Amino acid sequence: MDSIHILWADDEIDLLKPHVLFLEEKGYKVSTANSGNDALELLPKGNFDLIFLDENMPGLSGLETLSKIKNIFPDIPVVMVTKSEEESIMEDAIGAKIADYLIKPVNPKQLLLSIKKNLDHKRLISEKTNSAYQQDFRNISMQLGDNLDFNEWMDVHRKLVYWELELEKLRDNGMVEVLNMQKREANSQFCKFIEKNYLSWVNGTAKEIPVQSHTLFSKKIAPYLLEEGPIFLIVIDNLRYDQWKAIQPLINEYFKTDSEELFYSILPTATQYARNALFAGLMPSQIEKLYPKLWVNDDEEGGKNLHEEELLGEQLKRNGKNIKFSYTKVTNINAGKKLPDSVSNMMTNKLNVIVYNFVDMLSHARTEMDMIRELADEEPAYRSLTVSWFEHSPLFEAMKVIAEKKARVIITTDHGTVHVKEPSKIVGDRTVNSNLRYKQGKSLDYNKKDVFEIKNPADAFLPKNNVSTAYVFAKEDKYFVYPNNYAQFVNYYKNTFQHGGVSMEEILIPFAVLSAK
Repeated sequence: MDSIHILWADDEIDLLKPHVLFLEEKGYKVSTANSGNDALELLPKGNFDLIFLDENMPGLSGLETLSKIKNIFPDIPVVMVTKSEEESIMEDAIGAKIADYLIKPVNPKQLLLSIKKNLDHKRLISEKTNSAYQQDFRNISMQLGDNLDFNEWMDVHRKLVYWELELEKLRDNGMVEVLNMQKREANSQFCKFIEKNYLSWVNGTAKEIPVQSHTLFSKKIAPYLLEEGPIFLIVIDNLRYDQWKAIQPLINEYFKTDSEELFYSILPTATQYARNALFAGLMPSQIEKLYPKLWVNDDEEGGKNLHEEELLGEQLKRNGKNIKFSYTKVTNINAGKKLPDSVSNMMTNKLNVIVYNFVDMLSHARTEMDMIRELADEEPAYRSLTVSWFEHSPLFEAMKVIAEKKARVIITTDHGTVHVKEPSKIVGDRTVNSNLRYKQGKSLDYNKKDVFEIKNPADAFLPKNNVSTAYVFAKEDKYFVYPNNYAQFVNYYKNTFQHGGVSMEEILIPFAVLSAK
C-alpha cells in the first residue's frame, strides 16, 4: 500500500486536510498542490500513481491541466473533482480520458472507492473472478456427474466458454489450467453422450431431438422469412462459439442480439457434410440419393461445396418458400472487397446468404504456415487473431452497411474446430480420406477407445462408397496419424486446429439473430 503515491490538486486544498489525513491513515502517500501549475511542477518528481484534480481552479483550469497531464503522463489515471454537474463539463472531461469523476462535497468513502476502482481493480476483479469460478467449478463438476440432456450440455459449454474468456483477461495461469482440466473432463463425458444419442437423433427415434445442421434452416431460419424486409444469413465457416463471443462486442456497436443459441453440427463436423446439410435441409446420404449431381464423395474429384446455392433453392421449393434470394460465397480478399458495395443491390431480395470462408482458411493456414502457427499457438491467440481479422474485414464493413439499412441479420456456422494434442494411430488403404478428425473407408484399423465408430454408414445417413465402408470420428483432442513417418506427422499436426470429429468445440456451435440499432 505505501508504494501508492497520490497527487491532489485543488485551490482549496487546506480545507481538504481531513480527507488527506484519512488517506494517509489508510497507508497512501499524498502530495498536494494549490493550482494546476503547481501540480504540473510536482508531476515529474513524484512518480505518482493517481491524481485527484479540481475542475474549477483559478489560473490554469482543471480541464487545461488535465490536457497537459495527458500529454506528458498519459497513463496516470486522473480523477476529476468538480462542484458542477454541467453535462458539457463532464463530456469534456470524459473525452479527455479521465478515469473517474467525483462531485463536491466529496466524502472519504468516495475517495477510497475511486482509488480502489482505479488502482486495485485488477486485483479485486481477479479475486472476485477466481472466487466465482471456484464456486461454478463445483457446480459444473456436479453437473458432469449427472445424466445430462442435450440442452444441459449446451449450458455446460456456454459456462466453460464464459469462464475461459473471463479467466483469459486475468492471465492467471493456475486458474486457466484448472479450467482446461475441467474442459477435458467435460469433453470426455460429452463424447460418451454423443456416442449414446447421436444415431437416435438422426433417425428420429429419440424422445427429444436437438436442432441439427439439416434441421436448422426449417426450424430456426425459415420463420424469419415471414417477417417484413430482407434477411441476411451470414455463415462464417468454422466459427467456434468462443470465437463468436470474442467478435460479438464489435458487432454490438451496430446490432443488438435478439437471440443467441447453440445447435448441434452433424457428423462429420466438416464443411462438405455439415454445410451441405444446412443448405439442403437433408442428411448427406439423402442429398446423394435425391440430387446425385450435387453431391461429391470424399474419394471423388472436384469441389465438395460447389452446389450450395442449388441445394438451398431446392430446400426452399420443398418448403413452399417461393422467394427471391441471393447466394454469395467469399473465399478470397478480392471477392470480400466487393461485398460492402453489393449490399444495396441485395435489399430487394427476401433472403441473402453470405458464406464467408476466412476462419476456415485461418485454421488451415495455421496448420501449414509457421508464421501463423506462432501467432496463434494457443486458443486465446487463435481468438485474438479471429477478432483482428473480423474488425478489419470486408464482412464487418458489409454488416455496417446492413445496419444502416436496418435489415435483420442471422449469423451462424457449419461446424467448429478443436485444438488437437493427442495422436491416435490408424491404418487404412489409399482410398481413405485425408481429414485428421474423421476417416471413412474399408479395412480401417484403429484404437477403439479413441473413436466414435459407425460401422454401417446408413445408420447415420452417410454415403457408402463400398460394401465395407465404415466411418470413425476422433474424440476429444485426438488426431489421426498413420504409422508411416509417425513421429514427423505427430510433431507437424500437434497443437493445430482441426475439425471433423467429436468435441464440444466442433459440435456445439452458435446461432445468433441480430437487429440493427
